[in-house]
Amino acid sequence: MMVKVCGITNQADADAAAGAGALGFNFYPKSPRYIAPEAAASIVTPPGVLRVGVFVNEPRALDIARQARLDVIQLHGDESTAPEGFPVWKAFRVTSDFSMDRLNFPAEAFLLDAPGDLYGGSGHTFDWSRATGAERKILLAGGLGPDNVQQAIATARPWGVDACSRLESSPGIKDHAKVARFIELALTA
Repeated sequence: MMVKVCGITNQADADAAAGAGALGFNFYPKSPRYIAPEAAASIVTPPGVLRVGVFVNEPRALDIARQARLDVIQLHGDESTAPEGFPVWKAFRVTSDFSMDRLNFPAEAFLLDAPGDLYGGSGHTFDWSRATGAERKILLAGGLGPDNVQQAIATARPWGVDACSRLESSPGIKDHAKVARFIELALTA
């Protein structure tokens, strides 16, 4: 199970996410979890933990990815092409008219998220059964926390899970106990 803790803004929160397979750094300036590329680059992650950059319609994604020492580019906007040279995860909002047929983007994995005013980090869930049956790698996101991650995994059987806002004590600052519990429950589901 790939476990991603997103919205990392500081070293202490990255350290608290020990055990996760990926850490997410948000490079969308309008997000309360935004981190500058040079600040992200300074955060030390354990060997083998993927450094995932979250981008929303960012034309400089490749430059930022190199500067921030990323392993994966996650596209969370309306992008129609994938940057070359990095693995790409593409996010889709699961609305009432969502169909798995939309997952035809050239990506290594797809992140399925709840719709919201912002791109991600809304704390809202969607009907997890809509994420079943994909033939591609699916990361389930949207309102996941320690209280519901095992139910979400049991329902959707995803390749991975991604959490952000429900693991925070305030926007951009993680609650370390919630982070540890989320990772433990996701990995034992």
